[in-house]
Amino acid sequence: MKEFKQSRAALLNILEDSEQARKEAEAEKNKTAAIITNFSDGLLFFDNNNKLSLINPQAETFFDVKSRDVVGRTMGELATFPTIMPVVQCLVESTKEIFRQELSLEIPKQMTIEINTVSVVQDKQKTGTLVILHDITREKMVERMKTEFVSLSAHQLRTPLSAIKWTLRMLLDGDLGEITKEQREFIEKTYQSNERMISLINELLDITRIEEGRYLYKPIFTDFEPIIQFVVNSYREEIERKKINFEIQKPKEKLPRLVVDVEKMRLAIQNLLDNAIRYTPPGGQIIISFKKKEKEIEFLVKDTGIGIPKDQQARVFTKFFRGGNVIRMETEGSGLGLFIAKNIVEAHGGKIWFESKEGEGTTFYFSIPIRREFGDFLREF
Repeated sequence: MKEFKQSRAALLNILEDSEQARKEAEAEKNKTAAIITNFSDGLLFFDNNNKLSLINPQAETFFDVKSRDVVGRTMGELATFPTIMPVVQCLVESTKEIFRQELSLEIPKQMTIEINTVSVVQDKQKTGTLVILHDITREKMVERMKTEFVSLSAHQLRTPLSAIKWTLRMLLDGDLGEITKEQREFIEKTYQSNERMISLINELLDITRIEEGRYLYKPIFTDFEPIIQFVVNSYREEIERKKINFEIQKPKEKLPRLVVDVEKMRLAIQNLLDNAIRYTPPGGQIIISFKKKEKEIEFLVKDTGIGIPKDQQARVFTKFFRGGNVIRMETEGSGLGLFIAKNIVEAHGGKIWFESKEGEGTTFYFSIPIRREFGDFLREF
């Protein structure tokens, strides 16, 4: 009898524990469902058979659909829905996880969304793919307004600055009469400051063109070496003045021609070389090298300058970035050069990267793909 009571008590404890566990599991499930329902981003979940098994209310609003009409359908079936088709196409074309890919939707209304995908894994097995859709329509509108404002302001400023430049130039050249030595010194300083302002305005205009997607105007088939040489020649005087040990390492064989916008490619190289000269102390070393690597041409600028602090390297190619050690030096610069260089290289289908150690120097690299025909470039861009 005693054993029976003990067994009965043990059974009751197990039942109570099971009931408690069931209630906790139910509460956790309800909590998860509430989070998904009230999540501000759109959520889609596809199982391993690419069937949609979940869509939250925000995604229903994005696509103007009801859960009952789309859940259980495959990606192929969802592609027949005009509102969902662009997202399905993006998912099908991607061979890996998507991170912050922008997509413009026209229906049911004009909007821009940012897509992220995450593989859902349970017990080391993939159970499906979660698609997160973030509405960035307002952010893109504000960004466009800011770009238009900068473009308008820059254009309005460039005209009077150009007039000031040529007036100062006429004074310095004596076209308006003789000036004293002291007057010349003041005018030369004013002229240099005006030049810096014009340079900044031009960089701001470059930024607006980049953001508007209209940056490469004249892509042509051409040799790469003369582009480099043109930029180097424009800095010869500065290199000699700082007594920098400068070297160009040329390939032994002739490089194939590239499809590039010559003016923009000069600007990219100029921005990299200008930084190397500016941040390399007198007596330091700068090396320029370029060579063919498989289906691309790789270019590098290596210096023995101040380097980039490790904790700031992730922001190097962002707008207006200037390293803390650079700011302490009080050197001139807008922080736009590397951002522009990166966009020029990527607009040519290339990539740009760097290696740096604070106090020891920096090496910037970029590569440009070799195309056999000009049509290859047009088909890609």
